[in-house]
Amino acid sequence: MKKFFKKVFSRFPFVALTIVALILLFFGVLAAGWYLAAYFLAGVIPESIITIIVSILDDLILIIAVVNVVSRDLVPETKIPWILCIVVLNILGVFIYALFSSHRPTRRQRKFYAKLYEQNRALREPPVPKEELQGELGHWADVSEALSVSEPSAVVRGGTKVDYFPSGEAFFERVKEDLAGAEKFIFLEYFIIEEGKFWDSLLDILAKKAEEGVEVRVMYDDVGSMAKVSAGYYKKMRKRGIKAVKFNPFIPVVTTLHNNRDHRKILVIDGKIGYTGGLNLADEYINETHPFGYWKDNAIRLEGEGVYNLTEMFLGMYQIASHEVEDIRPYLVKHTAEGAEGFVQPYGSGPVPLFERHLSEDVYINIIGAAHDYVWITTPYLIIDYRMREALILAAKRGVDVRIVTPHVPDKKLVFALTRSTYLALIRGGVKIYEFTPGFVHAKTFLADGKVGTVGTVNLDYRSFLYHFEDGVIMYSVPALADIREDFEKTFEASALQTEADAKKSPVGRVLCEVAKIFAPLF
Repeated sequence: MKKFFKKVFSRFPFVALTIVALILLFFGVLAAGWYLAAYFLAGVIPESIITIIVSILDDLILIIAVVNVVSRDLVPETKIPWILCIVVLNILGVFIYALFSSHRPTRRQRKFYAKLYEQNRALREPPVPKEELQGELGHWADVSEALSVSEPSAVVRGGTKVDYFPSGEAFFERVKEDLAGAEKFIFLEYFIIEEGKFWDSLLDILAKKAEEGVEVRVMYDDVGSMAKVSAGYYKKMRKRGIKAVKFNPFIPVVTTLHNNRDHRKILVIDGKIGYTGGLNLADEYINETHPFGYWKDNAIRLEGEGVYNLTEMFLGMYQIASHEVEDIRPYLVKHTAEGAEGFVQPYGSGPVPLFERHLSEDVYINIIGAAHDYVWITTPYLIIDYRMREALILAAKRGVDVRIVTPHVPDKKLVFALTRSTYLALIRGGVKIYEFTPGFVHAKTFLADGKVGTVGTVNLDYRSFLYHFEDGVIMYSVPALADIREDFEKTFEASALQTEADAKKSPVGRVLCEVAKIFAPLF
């Protein structure tokens, strides 16, 4: 009940009402325009002619919008639903298309990002030589090479020790220790922060470190945290000595700017220790609260050279949010961890054209394509396009053990229905689908052949692939992969294998899901 009232009196209802009011205002102005035109033309032009002109103009607008959909460089699966939206909803559909179809940052943002990219390129450390990677990794070096070609900042690093945390509770205890030991700077970038045991405990440590002279920066996504903290929450942090900013703050105007969210989860300490994974900074992530049963999540801790990439990624996004270019060289630390084995490749992704391609999906597809024995996956949402679906099925057809774990308890019922609507085709293609029966899986993890794995923020859905800024770490032959495999095995034991019969349950529900699936790329 407390969380219900918190959401009711948060900014979220205000934002929803604002969007509705703007849509009504748009159509009110449009209707007034048609009315005035008809009024002044009455007696000059017959009413029947005015009706014909209005109809022609209406059809012309629809035709122009449909042609725009067809000619744009969109993901193919999104074109049909947008055309249906326009045809069925008429002018309202055109308005919705104009408002929500674009995930391209503004010209100003693209120019600013290009400036940062050039600055950071000059500071980039040389990667591990390709010959060394091929000697160590064999054909898996091709996965690394494909990412590096599309995103040169995704540098492969040796000298990095990796620790794996199979739950938010384990992460919580370790991160408090590391934060308490910070000496120079602490950077946090998260999609969601929410007042409670988890975040309040970290905030107290951050404020204390700021008092001691440690530079502390916090960046959180405004829309992601909208129902969690107040609009001016960053000001409260600033009063405690923390340099806090909101990413892409919501403003009550009709704009496509709000489509690109910062979904990353990055924590950097002194440039020597870094964390990422699925965890946001709210109590359900450490199972202090249980809104959806047991919350299954994970995180990794990097110590050593790989943290360089995370530091660079954080500072790039922080400069975008603060609209200020700074000299980041003092923060880029060269540190090699003792006893490190294997390689890591931290990477960031985001909307085209800031990034050359939809990198996160490319990473997943390349791992699936390179696997010989097995590919095991956890994801909270499974709303995939044709090329991802076929990559999974083709791997299963050639004998790869492809398993995907999704939640059994949904956090969003419509999205859960869309996830389940993908089961039947995948199961028939040889992919094994498991539902985690104790609750909700929020971890975004790949493990292939025990040789390569990823942990990060990227869901298997359109928003993660197309709209959001995301991050992840590819791990090659690091000892922590054995811990990830053990966690997968325990997760399978706590999950229910789905069958064709399960996927065919509730014929009415299936029909509704199939209809909803048409519009899945728009979610």
